[in-house]
Amino acid sequence: MASLPLTALSREFNSSFRPSASPMVGTAASPHLSVLEWSIVAMAEHDGLSSIREESRYVRAIRSFFGFKRPNRLANERLEILRRVAVLAWHYGWNVPKSELAQFFAAGFTSDEYELVQTSIGQARATRSRKRAR
Repeated sequence: MASLPLTALSREFNSSFRPSASPMVGTAASPHLSVLEWSIVAMAEHDGLSSIREESRYVRAIRSFFGFKRPNRLANERLEILRRVAVLAWHYGWNVPKSELAQFFAAGFTSDEYELVQTSIGQARATRSRKRAR
């Protein structure tokens, strides 16, 4: 699991990181996701961890025998990477494997967008747990 701070991860995986640039200086645009990307994050709440794992031949045979359907992967690779990270974030919080983060950053997402997704998921989880407590 990833245990490096976000700044170290972004330096390691994001080639556009410039350590000499201060985050407060300049006109940096605030991180944002499109409506489609937010819908992928919301959809990932209901996806299980099995949706991101590769199936063995045995599991495929059992699934075929009993007629269970496996959810399809997204056709857009960038959105599929976002979905995978969101599924892991829904289940494990900030403990997303470094390999998944590397793919996330390689797909063009930034560490600010990762933090935005994690913060949003954290707020949704807190709201859900407060509703259950009532």
